[in-house]
Amino acid sequence: MRPSIAKTLALAAAAAASAAALAHTGSDGGIHDVVFMDGLLHPLTGADHMAAMLAVGLWSAMTATSARRVWLAPIAFAGMLLVGALLGLGGVALPAVEPMIAASLLVLGLLVASQAKLPAALAAGIVGVFAIFHGIAHGTELAGGSNGFTPLAGMLIATMGLHLAGVGIGLAMRAHSVWWPRVVGGLVTLLGGAFLLQMI
Repeated sequence: MRPSIAKTLALAAAAAASAAALAHTGSDGGIHDVVFMDGLLHPLTGADHMAAMLAVGLWSAMTATSARRVWLAPIAFAGMLLVGALLGLGGVALPAVEPMIAASLLVLGLLVASQAKLPAALAAGIVGVFAIFHGIAHGTELAGGSNGFTPLAGMLIATMGLHLAGVGIGLAMRAHSVWWPRVVGGLVTLLGGAFLLQMI
């Protein structure tokens, strides 16, 4: 593996580790009005959200057979994340949100590790279902501002940025290594398992 890839992976791992302690606390702590920057930073304040969004980009980059397919799952995730966030802002609650977020890491990690090539509609459907739960968690935590759409815009920008980072790392792995995707996918799966164990 080239040094640039190792450096990128190390930085991503360090960011995820530092974010783990802040998972689901919200970026504003409830002490001021929720604004654009809160939404922009919010996906970066939980290792589970960061890992899921990066994994979607990784999986897409490593398994896509065309440029269009690279972006299908990330766009599906971002779109359904928005739907879920709007539901959360509106006070809608779904059961088992946190377990489903943890389950998304398990599934996405396995997909990355196995580099499973699924039909486009199925791939979009899988990430879309999980994205609704991530979106509801985000929307609920960002609720309370005078203008909910401003932080949502920031959240979507951060989400697509994480997808883009995942795609970039995935393309680098695809070009240079067959083992690193398995290692990274395994780490994401272990993270999901750790979150599930915390809920027992």
